[in-house]
Amino acid sequence: MNRVLVTGYKASELGIFSLKHPGIAIIKKAIKKQLLALMDEGLEWVIVSGQWGVELWAAEAVLELREEGEPLRLAVITPFLEQDEKWSEEKKKLYSGVTRQADYVNSVTKSKYVGPWQFQETNKFLLRHSDGLVLLYDEDTAGSPRFIKEQAERWAQTADYRLVYITPYDLQSIADEERMDEYGE
Repeated sequence: MNRVLVTGYKASELGIFSLKHPGIAIIKKAIKKQLLALMDEGLEWVIVSGQWGVELWAAEAVLELREEGEPLRLAVITPFLEQDEKWSEEKKKLYSGVTRQADYVNSVTKSKYVGPWQFQETNKFLLRHSDGLVLLYDEDTAGSPRFIKEQAERWAQTADYRLVYITPYDLQSIADEERMDEYGE
């Protein structure tokens, strides 16, 4: 698997409204763990659409792995231009830092937001241009990732396409490890 798409929930769907929320570090650690495993299978590119939440944290995880010497490349392919236009200054700064360090940045549609069809077209484009999907997903909490999950499952029926899930159990396991490390248990 050479190119993997990483996605999941928007921050608000996870109840995360602060850049300092402790859950972000756990999510990034889970993503890094999956990416390192996939690198053993030939992963070179990580693709995100740059939405606020799991996707931007995945991009940050890739950049952190690169700082540690891992040869990963990052593509940010947004659904439309100026995706961050209505974000807070703090979020814009983070987004700008990610896009500046990405190896490739582009938009599927060459206009600002027009309608929800831009997200649907972006999902189709990203599935066609990746070899697999890493999805942070909880079967009990559908949310926005449900749409790409369903598309990816259909795509995998006709193409050689791999689906890898990060579940609440995976996140809890990492949180438990962190707690044991912290308290020396």
